Amino acid sequence: MRRSLIAYALPVVIGVLLAIVLLNTFPQLLRHPADPDEARQSAARPAPELQPAAPLSRREGPVSYSEAVEKAAPAVVNIYSSRVVAREEHPMMSDPFFRQFFGEDLPSQQRLLSSLGSGVIVSEDGYVLTNHHVIDGADEIQVALRDGRETLAEVIGTDPESDLAVLRIELDDLPVIRIADSEGVAVGDIAMAIGNPFGVGQTVTMGIISATGRSHLGLSAYEDFIQTDAAINPGNSGGALINAEGALVGINTAIFSRSGGSQGVGFAIPTRLARTILEALVTQGRVIRGWLGIEAQEMTSDLAASFGLQTPRGVVISGVVPDGPADHAGLRPGDVLLEVDGRPILDARAAMSDIAAIQPGATLPLTVVRSGEKLTINLEVGERPLPPSRRTER
Repeated sequence: MRRSLIAYALPVVIGVLLAIVLLNTFPQLLRHPADPDEARQSAARPAPELQPAAPLSRREGPVSYSEAVEKAAPAVVNIYSSRVVAREEHPMMSDPFFRQFFGEDLPSQQRLLSSLGSGVIVSEDGYVLTNHHVIDGADEIQVALRDGRETLAEVIGTDPESDLAVLRIELDDLPVIRIADSEGVAVGDIAMAIGNPFGVGQTVTMGIISATGRSHLGLSAYEDFIQTDAAINPGNSGGALINAEGALVGINTAIFSRSGGSQGVGFAIPTRLARTILEALVTQGRVIRGWLGIEAQEMTSDLAASFGLQTPRGVVISGVVPDGPADHAGLRPGDVLLEVDGRPILDARAAMSDIAAIQPGATLPLTVVRSGEKLTINLEVGERPLPPSRRTER
């Protein structure tokens, strides 16, 4: 009898001890606060004052959601961006025989490319959240409000890694959306998407929250999407995903579609991430993320066997950025990264997000396997460099 009690109690004790270790370890990975004096010096603007929403009360749903839409819709804007690009000259124009008929001083051939999207006014001082891809490379950005007012927008900052951008407009009496904490979103909650699909004008579609925490989609470097079956179409990008009480829970970003139209699988950036990016772009002009300077490959069963690992865990370092943090620390291609600050790597993308939250300059212990030997290497975290522009013609 005593043996059976010990057999039952032992896993519980081990579980409690493991939980204590994880709780003590986790903050060391994520919390490396910046020097307050340094933060104040780098801050070009104060953080915008957002209007928080009260927690959603889940009760029997109403017959109509017009009240919720009326709260949110005035703060959702249409965004029209344009840029001038050089038009390719006809090959015949390079022939001197043909140029004599048109003269040597031919006007430069240019064409205007335009795209449309949506945005959300999040503060009374005119800050607008939208997607990076909506305004990427634009020479001019025009914002149109539901009340008929139009104005040009200033780009405060963009973050291609999360596909978010912040604009600012100068108008009086701006409507402002209330911000809900996306951590409180639950699968099955009513969700409504507001935007400007296909340029037809402001449109509202309804569905539910289909899933949360979606990643590994290949849409951006840092993924933590809310999935919804509310119809999202081209032009909805940057618009609002709201709850049943009209509060913002996400920024509509992408659809999964084989036909180019909505098929009930849409994705939105949750407000918790969007708010962090907004404050960083406004106060710092950029998003500061921790960086190791490695290229990593997912571990497979075959790779694990070749490295002498009993189970596939960690990631294989396939490349080291020259003169980067990993290079300075002595990491090499072929090393297997098993742990970061004592935490085992179970998912490469999740580990990248954890590392991004670390303040550059912090010292981070890494556990690696090299030639069958386990090593501990201390690395000074660097700042992730800005990615090259992903500007493409639309």
